Amino acid sequence: MTAVPPLARAAPPVPEARGDVSYAVRKRLLGGGGGQLPSEAQIARCSPYGEDLQLALHLCYEQHYQGFEGVPDTLEWDAGLLGTRALLEHRFESALRHDCRDRPDLDEALAALLVEPAEGTDVSHFLMSEGEPWQLREHAVLRSVTQLRETDPQLWVVPRLRGRAKAAMVAIAYDEYGCGRAERMHAGLYADLMTALGLDPSYGRFVDLAGAETLAVSNLMSLFGLHRRLRGALVGHFAVLEITSSPAASRLAAALRRSGAGPAAERYYDEHVEADAVHEQVVRREVVSGLLEDEPDLAPEVTFGIAATCLLDERFTSRLVDAWSRGESALRTPSEEAG
Repeated sequence: MTAVPPLARAAPPVPEARGDVSYAVRKRLLGGGGGQLPSEAQIARCSPYGEDLQLALHLCYEQHYQGFEGVPDTLEWDAGLLGTRALLEHRFESALRHDCRDRPDLDEALAALLVEPAEGTDVSHFLMSEGEPWQLREHAVLRSVTQLRETDPQLWVVPRLRGRAKAAMVAIAYDEYGCGRAERMHAGLYADLMTALGLDPSYGRFVDLAGAETLAVSNLMSLFGLHRRLRGALVGHFAVLEITSSPAASRLAAALRRSGAGPAAERYYDEHVEADAVHEQVVRREVVSGLLEDEPDLAPEVTFGIAATCLLDERFTSRLVDAWSRGESALRTPSEEAG
C-alpha cells in the first residue's frame, strides 16, 4: 500500500535548540511573537556551519514550507524573524563565498560533475560495497530532511526565470511531482522507502537527529531558492543534483537490493536512475544554457552554486563515511528507532 504523501501530514514539532541563537528563535516561534531575538553580535560569533546557526536557519526557513506544530502561520512574515533570518543568511553565505572563492570557470565546473567520485569518498559507494542495514537506515533518516520536500525549494526559482530555462525547469519538476499522480511523487516514494526500512516517514520527524552538515545541505536550497538575486546560484545547485543523481541512485538501489530491503525501498532510487539520466541532459542544455542565453552575466553565480553545493555535500559525506568507518553512528544523537 502506498504511504500517505508527506505533505498531507500534520506539521512537525519544533526541534530542540542547539545553542543560544537557536534557543532564542525557537522561543520566539513558540511564544507567538514574544521573546528576545538573538543580536547581530551573537550571530556573528556563531560558526557559520555549526549546529546553532544551521538549526536557527532551519527554524526560520520552515515557516515558508509546512511550518511547525503550535506555531501561528502569521509568523511566516514576522518582521523580527525575517531580520534575524537575514543576519543568519549573511553569516552563512559569506562563509560559502569565502570558501568557494577559488573555483574554475563554468565549463570546467560542469565537466567535473560528470567525473565519478573515487571509491571510498562517496556515501553511495560506501553503502553499495559495505553498507550494513543500520547504516542504510541512518542514511535514509538524514536524507529525509531534504527528500520529504523534494524539489519544493528549487521551485522558488521558476518565477525568476524566462523562456527555455523556465520551461525546462517546470518540465523536470513535473517528473519530480509524479507527472500529476500523487502516488508517484518523489517525496511520496521516499516516504515509502522509509516505511519499508521500518522508519517513521512523517515530515520533519528526524530533524533532531540530523547534524549541522545535514541541515546545511537543506538550508542551502532555501537560501538560493528564496532570493531572486541568487537565481544563478540556484540553477548551479540544481545542475549538481541532476547531473550527479543517476549514478549515485544506481549504487544506492544496489545497496538496498543487497540488504534485502524490498521493492518499496528500491523503487525510489530506481526511479531516479532513469529519470535523472534524462534530467541531466535537460538541465545542462536547457536550464543552464537557457539562463545564460538570457543573462550571461550570471555565469559566475552558476559556478558559485555548483561550488557551494559540492562543498556542503563533501562535508555531509565526510560526516557519514568517517563515522561509519569507525563503526559509529552518524546521527547527532544515536537512536534505536533509526539505527
